[in-house]
Amino acid sequence: MVKTWNIIFPASGHRERRRRAYVYLPVMYKAQPRRRFPVLYMFDGHNVFFDEHATHGRSWRLAEYLDCMEVPLIVAAVECSHKAPSGRLCEYSPWCFDDPDMGHIEASGEKTMEWFVHGFKSRIDRRYRTIPWREHTFIAGSSMGGLMSLYAVTRWNHIFSRAAALSPHLWADRDALLRLIRTAPLAPDTVVYMDWGSEEVDSEMACDMRRTACALLERNAAVTARVVPGGDHSEASWERQTPFFIETLMYGISV
Repeated sequence: MVKTWNIIFPASGHRERRRRAYVYLPVMYKAQPRRRFPVLYMFDGHNVFFDEHATHGRSWRLAEYLDCMEVPLIVAAVECSHKAPSGRLCEYSPWCFDDPDMGHIEASGEKTMEWFVHGFKSRIDRRYRTIPWREHTFIAGSSMGGLMSLYAVTRWNHIFSRAAALSPHLWADRDALLRLIRTAPLAPDTVVYMDWGSEEVDSEMACDMRRTACALLERNAAVTARVVPGGDHSEASWERQTPFFIETLMYGISV
């Protein structure tokens, strides 16, 4: 079951503050009223569950998979900024950078994460039977949302213990991300899933992906890194990776 409602996102401009929020409740949620569940927070919530809400008409259809596999997991997601030309890039970037098509991108990623942690997560924990502790709090996203997931699990490691970054946009600031990974206080139980499609990266990009995975491994994070054969930069491709990243996030989790 997926519930939707409108939520105020204060980090955005006045006209874009109202966003659609989503929460998925697992199939056993109602039948087991004493049971509590881990939570996966996700970026680009409009692309996660419903094709009719998705930017390009195709979502990850995540609820169908979780229902079919009876995964004991709550998923909470929020729609991104759709402000042209670069609202989403600003909202999901921890660092300023220059984009060849969009120009200079101002960084609002830290403000976004502050709201996710102190606003959205607090609300989800109050309204639903979550396990609010770090060990049962995960985060995931794709592209810029994948970059933000890596940022969250390192910069906010005291909140998020596990992350899934699908086709993460590492090129906003490669060096800043590596510095963060190498210096952030990562707990030894940190888990990271990363993947990228064979059809979406060149050799330099693949090198950056490997460098990021190795930096996490050097910090004793448990890392699953995959090259997806034939994978590209699209919701349809990311949907096909759902079994892999959900298995990584839930591995060894008992609830």
